[in-house]
Amino acid sequence: MPRVKRGKRFLQRRTRILKRTKGFGGRLKKLIRAAKVADIKAGAHAYRDRRVKKRVNRRASAVRINAGARENGVSYSVLMGNLKKKGIKLNRTVLAQIANTMPEVFKKLVAASTK
Repeated sequence: MPRVKRGKRFLQRRTRILKRTKGFGGRLKKLIRAAKVADIKAGAHAYRDRRVKKRVNRRASAVRINAGARENGVSYSVLMGNLKKKGIKLNRTVLAQIANTMPEVFKKLVAASTK
């Protein structure tokens, strides 16, 4: 059989994959077959973990709000319910930052929600 020299597109594709797997360990960064698999798996994990990150951050916000609420004698669920009833529209991220950095302001928020 005659020798086949691979074309430009093949070389571009291989270069692109090896660039994406540059920081990987061992053969995953050198051999094209292993690099392809590693690249696909890395993309799948990245896609999944972009969604997981949102879950983790929401949980962390809830923990911070709950800690601030408990210091003021209210539970997380009661605080969130009261804020909703009073029409105080602050999202959990902002409430967590306030609870964490400005406890006196958070105390006023808790007081305003329980009146």
